[in-house]
Amino acid sequence: MAGNRTFTMIKPDAVENNYIGGILKMINDAGFKIVAMKYTKLTPEKAGAFYEVHKERPFYGELVSYMSSGPIVAAILEKDNAVEDFRKLIGATNPADAAEGTIRKVYAKSIQANAVHGSDSDENAKIEGNFHFAANEIFA
Repeated sequence: MAGNRTFTMIKPDAVENNYIGGILKMINDAGFKIVAMKYTKLTPEKAGAFYEVHKERPFYGELVSYMSSGPIVAAILEKDNAVEDFRKLIGATNPADAAEGTIRKVYAKSIQANAVHGSDSDENAKIEGNFHFAANEIFA
């Protein structure tokens, strides 16, 4: 059974370009409830730990540098079938391939500066949510 919570981050490029309000509106309009949210800045160490799964990939250093380059907005979203529905809402990683009306089609600039992160599974939503918020408060 699909879970009812997922994790997202509005990335530094979208924060810098003042897209927070527009992105949150799209999230709300799609029927998601924001359960927890915070505006914060990742240190390189914290960004590295969050993306540790990609440590051996050639883009890891660039990703860590980018994700620690400015503030982000971390949030826990709630809706039935949250992970799958949110992945549809954000669109393809490459904004050129994203469907019309998706967050990335509207707000992303490139594969890296793609406006938002969205968990890819219920398990990762829990891990990622607990990374940014007090463990077991949000995904008890």
